[in-house]
Amino acid sequence: MSKKLMTAFLNKSVTMGRLDVTFADQDTASFGQLNPDYPDIAIHLTDHKVPRDIIVDPRLGAAEAFMAGRMNVDRGDIMGLVQLLRANAPWDRGGALGKPSTLRRLRNRLGFAMESLNGSGAAKRNAAHHYDIGNDLYRLMLDRQHMQYSCAYWPSDDMTLDEAQTAKLAHIASKLALSPGQEVLDIGCGWGGMAIYLASHANVYVRGITLSEEQLELAKLRAAQAGVKDLVTFELADYRTLPKRGKKYDRIVSVGMFEHVGRPQFDTFFRCCANLLKADGVMLLHTIGRMGGPGVTDAFTRKYIFPGGYIPALSETLAASEKYRLIASDIETLRLHYAKTLREWYARCLQNRDRITQMYDERFLRMWLFYLSGATAAFEGGGMCNYQIQFCRSRHALPLTRDYMAQAESALLTQPARALPNAEN
Repeated sequence: MSKKLMTAFLNKSVTMGRLDVTFADQDTASFGQLNPDYPDIAIHLTDHKVPRDIIVDPRLGAAEAFMAGRMNVDRGDIMGLVQLLRANAPWDRGGALGKPSTLRRLRNRLGFAMESLNGSGAAKRNAAHHYDIGNDLYRLMLDRQHMQYSCAYWPSDDMTLDEAQTAKLAHIASKLALSPGQEVLDIGCGWGGMAIYLASHANVYVRGITLSEEQLELAKLRAAQAGVKDLVTFELADYRTLPKRGKKYDRIVSVGMFEHVGRPQFDTFFRCCANLLKADGVMLLHTIGRMGGPGVTDAFTRKYIFPGGYIPALSETLAASEKYRLIASDIETLRLHYAKTLREWYARCLQNRDRITQMYDERFLRMWLFYLSGATAAFEGGGMCNYQIQFCRSRHALPLTRDYMAQAESALLTQPARALPNAEN
């Protein structure tokens, strides 16, 4: 019965592009039709339970089957398989996936509601789950200079990943309207790339906070190597503890961290940010976002990748920020930039698959490749994008027009900076 249901599901889901399936009993089936614009994929299933697992929860079931070697890709790769399924039902072309079963929807919503509370203790555990798996993996995958684990910025298609990540940092810095000597708070500082860039290029003082011990140690080392130890401070801290210190900042920047806050904590996050900003302060929030309305985090992502995480819709992000009189002074939607970034990360993981397998095991490699493949498909054909939202507390804090951004961005990309560290160090 599961085999028949899976066949019916694929008949409906794959019309463009080709998918050949070999079942555990050696029966074969083909779906769709060859099209040069869509992947041509062949898979085989090694046991009779795989169709059932996929039907119960397509994303989690397919992921766990692939991770365990129970579903293997014989022609193409896992990126192509996920792309094929997503491209046949694009979010922005009227396509729609079948509604999940009532049981699956109920289980997913209950699980999501329980995990997304994300208190201080849970937030640190969740951060460690993803970021404390070892810096060596991220060195292999990310850009060499800045180690940016967030969406790059691609003003030109022929840029390298390193160039696109530098362009992202300049793009964000331009929206902060920085002046020398200002104090900047970097919430979710990662391995210090943003803080080091701002100190090196704008001569500002930056305090970066993270919940990852692995990130903290490498960020400190990289700041010292960059010659900005006098301008940059990193610490292990939860953003919720900072307002109690009474310290206020000229600028706040947060890149790729808001996705980990959890929906129940949105109000707390923006209340803290408002109380940490000076009266004429400016904040730049860079986050993955939903192009549609609010949703839930899928079971695979919750279980294996980002426990406690949630991708926010623009509507709920703004609704939370407006409660604390934060003016959304500029909003930019980056539609395909993350897809290009993720494909670069995926390619680097493939190039280093033997090293990653040696560092962890084959199951981890397969999980990681599935994660990157699913994320890429979500940005290429699903409902995901990136938002850059500039906030200010006073309507007088920024120039009347956006011209200052382009001028600052151009200057940042051409001016020399203190020597920056190499991620291999």
